[in-house]
Amino acid sequence: MSQLQVAAEQTARATPEDIWALVSDASRYPQWGPWSAGGYQRPGDTSPRGPGAVQWLRSSHRAYLRYATTIEKILEADEGRRLVYTVIKRIPARNYRGEVTLTPTADGTRVRWAATWDDTLGGRIVLRTLRKIYPEIVADLVTAAETAHS
Repeated sequence: MSQLQVAAEQTARATPEDIWALVSDASRYPQWGPWSAGGYQRPGDTSPRGPGAVQWLRSSHRAYLRYATTIEKILEADEGRRLVYTVIKRIPARNYRGEVTLTPTADGTRVRWAATWDDTLGGRIVLRTLRKIYPEIVADLVTAAETAHS
């Protein structure tokens, strides 16, 4: 089956560690993004927020009201560099795989948030929403990291 994808990128004047502190902890997502609450249903296999952890995020974004709380499972967590997750409940996208990549630059950190999922009717509906929201999420993350860094 073909895949749909969305991605957003921006460079932050903050360290990868500053950004990682925000993006690797679901309970901190409401501090910077379109979520009203976040937390964990279960810890990871070898660390609380590492691979195997199941996190939840309650959206405060109008476009997400139909899918108010998503449940995600962390697949990979390379501290300060990369976070890979899959959505296991609450959005109509099959085989959703998201990835946040942090790349050090001379001026800070390049943040790339991308996702792929199956090209289905539900997936195409999700695509329209995420094309709008992903750039906002990355911009909000960068702003929060820069504020914490200064």
